[in-house]
Amino acid sequence: MPLPYSQSCENNKAPIAVILESAFSQSSHVLEVGSGSGQHAVHFAKLLPHLIWQTSDQVEYHAGISAWLNESPSTNLQQPLALDVLKPWPIDPATHPVIDAIFTANTLHIMSKEMVKAFFNGVGQHLSVHGQLCVYGPFNYQGQYSSDSNRNFDGWLAAQNPQSAIRDVEWILQLAAEQQLTLIADFSMPANNQILHFEKRA
Repeated sequence: MPLPYSQSCENNKAPIAVILESAFSQSSHVLEVGSGSGQHAVHFAKLLPHLIWQTSDQVEYHAGISAWLNESPSTNLQQPLALDVLKPWPIDPATHPVIDAIFTANTLHIMSKEMVKAFFNGVGQHLSVHGQLCVYGPFNYQGQYSSDSNRNFDGWLAAQNPQSAIRDVEWILQLAAEQQLTLIADFSMPANNQILHFEKRA
């Protein structure tokens, strides 16, 4: 099949990699929630060879992810798990290595509020103590858009799906705190995006 392609993935993979190289420097097994096209996975796995990079997404995206993984194989890159945040995550501690890092990009504004809550519940359940979480995407601060382009993007999201929206960072921090996740850093990224870097403290 033709490789799925996201221009935004191509645009943002280099600056994201700079953050992940530091945030995941002591990690060994990362779960990517919502691998999408698969472009991020193949790029980051090659740059971070000390990590086992486990892709995941809803089943409808697996063919595209696998196509990228087959096109650019890495020994530390794993075929996607079928992961729907609203269902039990397919991670059995008896058979899977300890997950000490989780990465997700451009997902929380696509998800419904129920799905965002479920995402953080899943992180709280499956991320090891002292594990690292990095979340990439746009966020609002104190109820305000960080740019006109984000305001326009939020309107576009609402037209596509009324349950999608750019999330308030304060709400995200609240959900994280409920799962014993402490904000380590909030990085400003290109195109009015952020990376929120958390550590699970308990």
